[in-house]
Amino acid sequence: MQAAHRLNPGVRITSQSANFTLGQQQQQLRQLIAQKVDLILLGAVDSNAVAPLVRQARAAGITVVAVDVDAPDVDGTVKSDNHLAGEIVCRYLAQRLRGRGTLMIQGGPPVTSVSDRIAGCHAALAAFPHIRAVDDGLNAQGSSLGGQRAMQQALQRWPDMAAVFTINDRQALGVEKALLAAGRKQVLIGSVDGSPDIERALRLPGQIVVSASQSPYLLGREAVKLGVKLRRGDTSVRHVTVPVGLVTRDNLSRYQGWQAAMPGAGQP
Repeated sequence: MQAAHRLNPGVRITSQSANFTLGQQQQQLRQLIAQKVDLILLGAVDSNAVAPLVRQARAAGITVVAVDVDAPDVDGTVKSDNHLAGEIVCRYLAQRLRGRGTLMIQGGPPVTSVSDRIAGCHAALAAFPHIRAVDDGLNAQGSSLGGQRAMQQALQRWPDMAAVFTINDRQALGVEKALLAAGRKQVLIGSVDGSPDIERALRLPGQIVVSASQSPYLLGREAVKLGVKLRRGDTSVRHVTVPVGLVTRDNLSRYQGWQAAMPGAGQP
């Protein structure tokens, strides 16, 4: 918002959340199209399902920039390096396991940021032949409750798991609840976001040991800047990738959180 006001002090901003609900996001997009806004910054709930409305918005002269999640037919994209995020977290978990054990990968919403994080995790684990990587194949919905429920099912399938990689911090909190309830206090948990909730978790003893940090501040700033350039006809850049960092108990004191202009306390 600060970036938008600096570029245009008279700008009017509307902020909405779909809470990972596709129908709600589709309705919001229809309303924005009807309002004839100039620019939509879109964090897609379902990368492919929103495509028809993206095309409708662009046909109406609205610039659409995807933020953190790819979506077909947008004007531009600003996202974290999600592949690297999954890679650095799973490498850290594998090293903590000394290269042996079962690592379960918990899925999430059907968006590219999730699939990229999972692909990055698999890429990292390829260097650890004695780590058994298993995917739960579930959509834990990006929520704490979803993570908890999916973890309860996973414990029945893989009772020997030694670590869990989950696609965001909210799911990680639910995973920890399920593990504690099952008496599985030695299972390590890693995730992606570097959120305030994970900062609090890392300040206490617990099973969450690592998160790949994003910078929502930087994502938002770059999305506004790109959107304004595209509206002015400057198409020299259409895709911007924002770096990620690694947050653990060891470097938490150096982590500046989500309001930092750059992510992370540790380098990947």
